Amino acid sequence: MTHTHAVQVRNSFGPNAEKYARSAAFAGSPSLNRLLEVVAPQPHWVALDVATGGGHCALAVAGRVGRVVATDITPEMLTAARAMIEGHGGAHVYFGEADAHALPFASGTFDLVTCRIAPHHFPDVAAFVRECARAARPGGTVAVIDNIAPGDGFTVRYLNAFEKLRDPSHHWVYPARRWGDFFAEAGLRVTRLETFRQAHDFGDYCERMAVPPRTRDRLRAMLMQAPAGPAAAFEV
Repeated sequence: MTHTHAVQVRNSFGPNAEKYARSAAFAGSPSLNRLLEVVAPQPHWVALDVATGGGHCALAVAGRVGRVVATDITPEMLTAARAMIEGHGGAHVYFGEADAHALPFASGTFDLVTCRIAPHHFPDVAAFVRECARAARPGGTVAVIDNIAPGDGFTVRYLNAFEKLRDPSHHWVYPARRWGDFFAEAGLRVTRLETFRQAHDFGDYCERMAVPPRTRDRLRAMLMQAPAGPAAAFEV
C-alpha cells in the first residue's frame, strides 16, 4: 500500500474505530458463522487475521484455535479491537500494525489466514492474496470475506463510485469470479466460494464513517435515482 493510501485509510478509520468495534452489523453477520463452519478451525492452530478492523473475526477464530495474531494498518483500530476482544473474554490474541500487502511474518507461519470485509480498501488485491498464501503453511487455509459486485461493467463502476463517495479510502469491489483469479494466481486452490446477501441500514452505514449531511444526501440520491442495473444490486 502506498504511503498516501495508508494515510487515507488511517484518516477514514482512525476517528471511527470504536464505532466499527461496537458495530452489530460487523459482529453479527451470518458470513462470519459460515466461515467458522467451512474452515473448522482446530485447537492447535495458529491463525492470522489481516486488517482485523473491529476485531470480530479475530475474536470468533480465537475461540477455536490456540493463538491468533490480529493485524491492521490503523493503530486506533488495533486499540479498539483489543478492547472489544478483551471485553468479550477473548484470550490468546496478539496485535500488531501491518500492511496487508507486505505482511511481516516468515513464510509458512500460520495454519489459517483470514481477512474479513477489508480487501476493497486494498490498492493491490493480488499482492494481498499472494502475501496470505505466503504466510500460510503448506496445506493451510486462506479464508477471505469481502463485498462483491455483479459482473456488469457499468453497475460495478456505479457501486464503487457510491462506496468511494461514502469513504474516500475505498478502492474497488470486484466480481466474485475475479476473486477466483486472485487465488489461482497466488497458487491457491479454491475449495469453496459462497455469496451472501446482507441488508444495511442507511443511517448506520453513514454514521459508522461520520459521513457529512451533504454527502449523505448525495448518497441517498444515488440510491433512489440509480439506473436499472445498480438499482437491482442495491435492492433498495
